[in-house]
Amino acid sequence: MKRIVIVGATSGMGYEVARLAIRAGWRVGAAGRRVGQLEALQAEAPGQVEIEPLDVTDPRAPEYLSRLVERLGGMDIYLHSSGIGSRNEALDPQIELATARTNGEGFIRMVTAAYAWFRDHDGGQIAVISSIAGTRGLGAAPAYSATKRMQNTYIDALAQLAHMQHVNIRFTDIRPGFVATPLLANDGGYPMLMPADRVAQRIFRAIVRRRRRVVIDARFAVLVFFWKLIPAWLWERLVIRKR
Repeated sequence: MKRIVIVGATSGMGYEVARLAIRAGWRVGAAGRRVGQLEALQAEAPGQVEIEPLDVTDPRAPEYLSRLVERLGGMDIYLHSSGIGSRNEALDPQIELATARTNGEGFIRMVTAAYAWFRDHDGGQIAVISSIAGTRGLGAAPAYSATKRMQNTYIDALAQLAHMQHVNIRFTDIRPGFVATPLLANDGGYPMLMPADRVAQRIFRAIVRRRRRVVIDARFAVLVFFWKLIPAWLWERLVIRKR
């Protein structure tokens, strides 16, 4: 029986992946800020699910993660699904800094804690839900784009580090396009918006198959391919925003 710990399991894709893992018969350690959602998830399968309230911006969060892993009886897979993002063309510094704290500082805090645990327990798999926004800087969401690019690069660096240290950790960088989650609920009008449950199925499949990198879905994979071909001078002149 696989044991997966999901940080950010109280909404959106993390919540949907947790439910898929439950249906697959896995043991699930669910962590997040919303206690009510954690309790609802545990109520679906009390014998399979352990929960732990946790905020990735809290310096004590790794302690809570360790406590959850201990109750779960170990960890085979760590999935980082926690993140925030907002359109911020006005460049409100509070929005930018909050995004950096959660998607940057919080991400590093939790992923390094998972890496350390796997290093000391014969390996495992670290999967993160990043975004296609990390491909190029999106003027409508500077901090979100930058932090997602950081996540992509950080996972690449950890993969190299694991090889250097002869640590048996596999990495999965999952890069969805626009998904109909609470993250975008107040910022509607995005093109090619995908339902969260369908995206979660593809995320779960990528985790099971231990894919190194995956863009979800094929339409966004094509979009990202062409984004990368656009020269910097032309990209800076494009107006990319919601419809």
